Amino acid sequence: MAFVAGRSTQSLDHQIEMAAVTLQVKVKPNARTSELVQAADGTWLARLKSAPVDGKANEELVALVARQFKCPRASVSIKAGASGRTKLVKVEAT
Repeated sequence: MAFVAGRSTQSLDHQIEMAAVTLQVKVKPNARTSELVQAADGTWLARLKSAPVDGKANEELVALVARQFKCPRASVSIKAGASGRTKLVKVEAT
């Protein structure tokens, strides 16, 4: 391995495994403001302006989580609970 101006010139011969985290989120639709806060027990509470109609609240939740964790919306997905108030949301590292 050689160093040039503080950088390694070694090529990566292995794939870097992507890390992911799964969040348990309790959703409260029809709120005055949209916010995502972490509870003391490690779960998350999402207050959403959108109504739970035609997937609008789920779309807003994905955007809110992406903004909170500063990642693209494509890195956030709802793994369980898409039609319920408690959801498992997966955030993949980019």
